[in-house]
Formats: sequence, structure tokens, C-alpha cells
Amino acid sequence: MERFLRQGIVFSNGPKMELERIREAAERVARTEGLEVWDVEWKIGKDRILRVYIDKPAGVSHADCQAVSEQLSVILDIEELVPGQRYTLEVSSPGMDRKIFTPEHYERFTGRMAKIWLHQPVEPGEGAKPLSYVEGRLMGYAEGRVRIELAKTTGKGIIELQFENIRKANLIVEF
Repeated sequence: MERFLRQGIVFSNGPKMELERIREAAERVARTEGLEVWDVEWKIGKDRILRVYIDKPAGVSHADCQAVSEQLSVILDIEELVPGQRYTLEVSSPGMDRKIFTPEHYERFTGRMAKIWLHQPVEPGEGAKPLSYVEGRLMGYAEGRVRIELAKTTGKGIIELQFENIRKANLIVEF
């Protein structure tokens, strides 16, 4: 069984691990390197993997990943933020098709193409078939709603999606 956790407290065969404290440590390191933390994931399956995704406007280099990995590894050990058995720390870029999951992400990537999966289907227009998945160009975020201009593959026009109704979303790489 695999579990992915992004926030809160993780209980894993022993002492509790606080993912927010790990995020704070990662952010301290990232700031010193001129980077930001995009996401922190804890994967429990065959192996225990702590993934830290870092970003910067000009893009992330291998040297950036190495610097954050080396510094964060020391902090995690000294502050005992990952209790229990062995784990693997992975530091990387979130990628061009990155997950987007905060209101700030929807604002930052206004104008970019995205695919969005919903908890509850929405009607893109009167008489149209309800959609639980949409693709289109992000038009921004305001008052708890994400505006998206639908791609021809999922409909037409601009719709607004309640932020709470978004299950997951990724940017689409455009060439």
C-alpha cells in the first residue's frame, strides 16, 4: 500500500513525523539558495521516500538540487524530523507539467494550459454534459474560484470552478 501525504502529521510505525516542520526546514534552506519550496511529499510504500520539490524563475539546476539535498539532510538528522527506519530524500524540480494546488499557483500560471480533475462534475454550459475533468487555459483566481477557458477537447467558453471542488491539477507542456 502506498500513501502520499502533503501536510499535517504522519504516523508510521513509531514516533510521529510533522511534515510542516520538514517544509519549514526545507524553506529555510531554499531561501538561502535563492529558491522556493514548491511541494513536500512523504511516500510510504516499499520504501520510505521524502520528496522536496524546489523552484526558481530561471529554472532549477542539478547544483541547486544538490545544495538543498546536502543542507536539508543535515537539518533533518540534527533536528530528528524523520523518525524511525531508513528513508530516501529526493530533491528535484516540480517539472514543466507540475502539479498546481494553491490559489497562488493559479494566479502565477494565468495564461498557461492546465488539466483539472474535479471532485464533483460541473456543467460547462446550459444543456452540456457535466464534466469531472477539464482542460483549458487558466484565466486566474479570485474569490475562491478558478477561471479557465475550456479547450475544444472538453467544451467551449470560460467557466469558473470552485477551488474546493478541484481534486488535482497539472500544467500542460506547450511547444
